[in-house]
Amino acid sequence: MSAVALHPNVVLFLALGVTLAAARALGEIARGFRQPAVLGEILAGIVLGPTVLGALLPGGMQVLFPAAGPAAQFLSGFHTVAIALFLLGAGMEVNFSSVVRQGRAAISISVLGLVAPFALGFAAGWLAPPLFGAEPDSSRLVFALFFAAALSISALPVIVKTLMDLNLLRTDLGVLVVAAAMFQDLVGWLVFALVLGLMSTAPGALAVGETVLLTLGFVAAMLTAGRWVVHRTLPWIHAYTAWPGGVLAFSFSLAFLCAAFTEWIGIHAIFGAFIAGVVIGDSTHLREQTRATIDQFVSNIFAPLFFASLGLRVDFLASFHPAVVLAVLGIAIAGKLLGCRLGGWLARMPARDSWAIGFAMNSRGAVEIILATVALQAGLIRERLFVALVVMALVTSMMSGPLMQWVLRRPTARRVADFLGARTFRHRVAARTAEEAIAELAPAAAEAAGLPVPVVRDAVQARELLMSTALGNGVAVPHARLPGLARPVVCVGLSGSGVEFDAADRQPAHLIVLLLTAQDDEGAQLELIADVARIFSRAEMRQAAQRAETFTQFLALLRTGQAV
Repeated sequence: MSAVALHPNVVLFLALGVTLAAARALGEIARGFRQPAVLGEILAGIVLGPTVLGALLPGGMQVLFPAAGPAAQFLSGFHTVAIALFLLGAGMEVNFSSVVRQGRAAISISVLGLVAPFALGFAAGWLAPPLFGAEPDSSRLVFALFFAAALSISALPVIVKTLMDLNLLRTDLGVLVVAAAMFQDLVGWLVFALVLGLMSTAPGALAVGETVLLTLGFVAAMLTAGRWVVHRTLPWIHAYTAWPGGVLAFSFSLAFLCAAFTEWIGIHAIFGAFIAGVVIGDSTHLREQTRATIDQFVSNIFAPLFFASLGLRVDFLASFHPAVVLAVLGIAIAGKLLGCRLGGWLARMPARDSWAIGFAMNSRGAVEIILATVALQAGLIRERLFVALVVMALVTSMMSGPLMQWVLRRPTARRVADFLGARTFRHRVAARTAEEAIAELAPAAAEAAGLPVPVVRDAVQARELLMSTALGNGVAVPHARLPGLARPVVCVGLSGSGVEFDAADRQPAHLIVLLLTAQDDEGAQLELIADVARIFSRAEMRQAAQRAETFTQFLALLRTGQAV
């Protein structure tokens, strides 16, 4: 059977069905081994592509994935749409207010964590472009800028997933890491967009100066007037359209329009989709449930198809060059770790926390792979460097979580049961909102801490505004770090009707655990939040907590870990 014997529509749907099934299956297997799903998705493409299927059964690969023709053209366009939607989701994770509120620590870690690998990457790309696989006729400056941007950017979606797996996302350390990664993503993509503008040679393409000015103007307009318009429009969409269909349609439409504009001015469409995501995600009217819906839709359908397509492009065995892979890995890891460590030192953070941030920010993941793909398609790099960048992205993503666990380890972990008292236990709270719940629990927590009630209430409320502290499944952990606190304070409130904490799963919080820890003791907060997440990860424990009528019953539940 040959490819021409099949109707293009048959080839198209056959290719999509086989690719999605293989990518999702191997992605789930990777998750089972506690590895990023993208590892399995790329492996699916390697198996279906020239590396395995193309070597064993060339005719079969040609049937599934023809090199030319209508089906090949549509698959290429579909993969472009998939990558644009993935960047829409990544952009929605960016929140400018988080960066601003984190202050000096976020800025110093963001800047130095970006500058150090950028400088090393630029030097390597400028001094030895042939070593890393630059095309012979490519501009040395353009290649050096690309290599620097590729090594300096972090993968925000992978970082967020790693922090979630370690129960660190809602901690101060987690918020700081996410804020720094947001800044680096935005700057890195802007640099890469300018690199693409310098590379544009298509007929009718704009001059480099025009492309740069239009790019900067587009970013400035979207982050000012665009943010204002989106912020005013979202409430109207929520009020007069079906949820979540109205918000999804609005988000995708804006992403496609921005992608069309950036493609027209000579920048890849993914940059426009990313900026659209930033603008939408920055609005306080966008609920966590909407973010989660878009993430599920993109991550389980479009992302697997795109990442599997990478293996269809290149023979990974033939293009694997150990020296190039090791060089790229060494430069990328050294630059990111040293930059973040120096940034943490300038912010007067403990060395342990600085290294943990460096390991978290070292994740390159899917974002790195997307940059490499665009550069390969544009003819800036060869297959050898593409494979090295893909391997570097996967290795740094896999090592991030284990190294963070190692560097943050403590001899004895603190437990919620050790700091909860009868006076800080509330059998029933009447609050309906997060602000009301914090105000209701603050007096008991302030008394235990020996601090004025307004100080405690305002500190916890300020932290809640940075990012919702809802853990999901009806549990929320509002918290704050305060100077001069001798020991942690734990205050628990139970709610029968539930308190709205804007959780991603849309469930109101029935168990509210308010934590106060010392400002200079990051470890206490991490351990206590992790303990709450561990104890109440099971449904029977959450149900037993709701049935507790006295402090003694609740404390027994904490200490035994057994629902009665």
